[in-house]
Amino acid sequence: MANPTPATRQTPSGRPLKDGYQSLITFAADPDMALWEKRVKPPGIDGGDKIEQTTMHNTAWRTFAARSLKTLTDGSFKFAYTPRSLDGVEDAINREDSITYEFASGGSVIFFGYLQKIELDEMEEGKQPEGTATIVATNWDPVNDVEAGPIFIGPTGTGTGTI
Repeated sequence: MANPTPATRQTPSGRPLKDGYQSLITFAADPDMALWEKRVKPPGIDGGDKIEQTTMHNTAWRTFAARSLKTLTDGSFKFAYTPRSLDGVEDAINREDSITYEFASGGSVIFFGYLQKIELDEMEEGKQPEGTATIVATNWDPVNDVEAGPIFIGPTGTGTGTI
């Protein structure tokens, strides 16, 4: 029986983001959407739940396997708005689009998805009115009718990648 192989952690290449400012979100069909980003939560990557592989032949441990497919998780952002903003935003709800999250570093993630919902916070004296928008990744190109995963672009000169 083989044992797991130990490995030594190495220093990652590049450098981490130093500040979250200025992170912006662009909808290709409405690049000047009248919502002002305040806090941005980019989508993540989820491999899904483990798949049980245990049989009556196991002797000491339950065994599992990883799934084959990945999920680009929902992203969101807190925003400031005006009541007039909501008219244009209504048109964007459930509209399949190309969405770009631009990071403070100049890098970005671009994917197909849609604006699922906006929720407005309670209004209170002494606080700017805010809301939360939820963006769902579909990973589906609605023009060419094909699966299309996200594209990750590093800061200028660091290249692109897909997963």
